[in-house]
Amino acid sequence: MEIFLQQLVNGLVVGSVYALVALGYTMVYGILGLINFAHGDLVMVGAMSALQTMLFLMGVTPGMSPLAMLTLSLAVAIPVCMMLGYTMERLAYRRLRNAPRLAPLITAIGMSFLLQTIAMMLWGRNYHTFPQLVSTAPMQPVAGVFVTPIQVTIIVGSALIMAALIVLVTKTKLGRAMRATAENHRVAALMGVDTNLIIALTFVIGAALAAVAGVMYASNYGIAHYGMGFMPGLKAFTAAVLGGIGNLGGAMLGGVVLGLVESFGAGYIEHMTFGFLNSSYQDIFAFIILGLVLIFRPTGLLGERVSDRA
Repeated sequence: MEIFLQQLVNGLVVGSVYALVALGYTMVYGILGLINFAHGDLVMVGAMSALQTMLFLMGVTPGMSPLAMLTLSLAVAIPVCMMLGYTMERLAYRRLRNAPRLAPLITAIGMSFLLQTIAMMLWGRNYHTFPQLVSTAPMQPVAGVFVTPIQVTIIVGSALIMAALIVLVTKTKLGRAMRATAENHRVAALMGVDTNLIIALTFVIGAALAAVAGVMYASNYGIAHYGMGFMPGLKAFTAAVLGGIGNLGGAMLGGVVLGLVESFGAGYIEHMTFGFLNSSYQDIFAFIILGLVLIFRPTGLLGERVSDRA
């Protein structure tokens, strides 16, 4: 039972990060039908921008409180990713909206490699230690189950952000415009919606979520690297497909489910394979799930958002 509860906690932590990143994928797909494979690299940019800010603040004001330093780091990382998301949409994707689907897909892959290369030039190839501004001292709420304050912060923070996003999309004027653009952007434009602005804001919001997820991911593992966004981005895409890409609730559910499956798989893989595999092979579960979902339920757990075209 202790192992089960521990892996449950670990899965919720990882799944919360996957869900935040998956929301960026699913929002863009819901409006444009585009898989932005460069979205995972925004996670890396957010983490590296926050790291650079932390190092600067430590050098200038070494006595600053960890909470203030984390807040200022997020205040830098989020706008950086938002501006980058807007630039990507404006320069790389806007001209390709009416192009064959293969063109924006190849462009997205190219943007991913471009961002990784620029990050490697700026921060180098080495792994960087990410400051632990939130305590990592383990607590033991249940005998044999250890939880750290950073894990609690990740789970609670992700839940609050996802709830805020649902309210934004379902209860606000901007959300109505986003849903109208997703239904049919040409008809929405005829009704007075600035579809170019709405699409750009969708990229910007998704980039902000990726920045927060990047800081969470780096804080949880204590490292940052120019290539750190590739695997979480790929798994978040798997989570979006698992839940039903284009469906916000599906992205959240898919992220949490994928995190739990990966965590339980890592915890029990040696028993399942009689020692043939160990926990370092945990990534295989994400891609096994992706394959099974594409074969047996291509629309995902909650179904892909499919609209009736006017």
